[in-house]
Amino acid sequence: MASIFFDFQLPNPTTWFYFSALLAVALFFKFSRLLSMRNLDVLTLYLFTPGLLLLADGSTHDFFGYLWLMIASLYFLVRCLLDLALVRRPSLGTNLDLSGLAWLAGSLFVSLIAVACQQPAGDEKKEDAKGDPIGKSPKLIEKAIQPMAPPGVEDSRVYLWAERGLALLCHLSVVVALVLIGWRHFDDLRAGMSAATFYLLLPYTFLLLPDSPLGLGRWDHAWPMSLVLWSVFCYRRPVLSGMFLGVATGTAFFLLVALPAWLSFYRDRGATRFLVSFVVSALMGLGVLGGLLWLNGELPSGLRSDWTTFDWQPWKHPAATTPGFWRFARMPAAYRVPVFFATMVLVIGSAFWPTPKNLAHLIALTAAALLSIQFWYADRGGVYILWFLPLLLLLVFRPNLSATAPPVPPSDDWIVGMGRRLRRLLRWRRPAPTPKVEPSGTLQS
Repeated sequence: MASIFFDFQLPNPTTWFYFSALLAVALFFKFSRLLSMRNLDVLTLYLFTPGLLLLADGSTHDFFGYLWLMIASLYFLVRCLLDLALVRRPSLGTNLDLSGLAWLAGSLFVSLIAVACQQPAGDEKKEDAKGDPIGKSPKLIEKAIQPMAPPGVEDSRVYLWAERGLALLCHLSVVVALVLIGWRHFDDLRAGMSAATFYLLLPYTFLLLPDSPLGLGRWDHAWPMSLVLWSVFCYRRPVLSGMFLGVATGTAFFLLVALPAWLSFYRDRGATRFLVSFVVSALMGLGVLGGLLWLNGELPSGLRSDWTTFDWQPWKHPAATTPGFWRFARMPAAYRVPVFFATMVLVIGSAFWPTPKNLAHLIALTAAALLSIQFWYADRGGVYILWFLPLLLLLVFRPNLSATAPPVPPSDDWIVGMGRRLRRLLRWRRPAPTPKVEPSGTLQS
């Protein structure tokens, strides 16, 4: 009888997709305003799921799966750029009150813990990507807790627990940050709780867990956004914001594409202190990566295979062992180059337009920059949905944020004075004209 009540069976990805979509419509769909941006966003946030299901089906549909993910990424890239012009945002609440949302979010997170505690059954499609250096940290945890594991526990199970435990911590950090951003910056605790509940309800948190049935998840996919959201939360304090973004960039260097938008956001409002904090924290993050590689005994090879991999070099063709759109489409490497330069144009342009920026512009441009990477990254470009998903949820539930700008630092601040003196030293001064001497001996300017 005990086995009947504790025989917990995980749903397959298709079941999770349909039930999640039905519940999301019941919670967030505004039936009194069918033609609204909120309803469109609730439905389109599931655009990535068919592509992931095609990838889970087998190698015969991999090309169509990656093509679907590319199309979905293009849609949301346009949606993020369109959000820059959406100033007026009507207040649209959810169909459930705050306490109900909090209970549902807690239940979903407990369910996610139950998923993480389950040993995968069967031979799932294992993820054979090389991985970033930060993704190797579960090996160190495995070495630390393996002596304390009960006899008979396999090393692979200990590694799975370590990796899934780190993934759960990253998801918890994202959930808490979403709630606090809604409470402090949106002035609407229900909006933050709605974003957090929707994040746990979407099938991506389940499908992209390590060793999930999809076989593509890694814990470090959720790691960068667990820090970026805290940068958004601390946007009124440039030092703290630069510290969180710097650590995230030092450990996941693709976040460099978001730096121009953040520097433009803090222009004349603490850009110097933000940049100094960002650089120092990024160097500390790089030191952490080097320490992880050194402890794993693969520092030289790790530098070659992970930090200088061809997946980030658009002029090199992806290898035959690297799955992704560019491999299955069998396109020459030259086609990745214009896509890469289009991304760089978007990244550089985010530093100049729009000006000045508010928090809504910053969130939209950061999400757009991370979305643009999916189009030219060779190794499974399009599956890294957790890189930008929380930012998309902030776009969906945000109110009018036209008044959210970083505060002007006081004039007597020592960092402001240092930056002002540095600008005076670097400023080019026009030399004074040389006076002309007339033959009569008089001076003429």
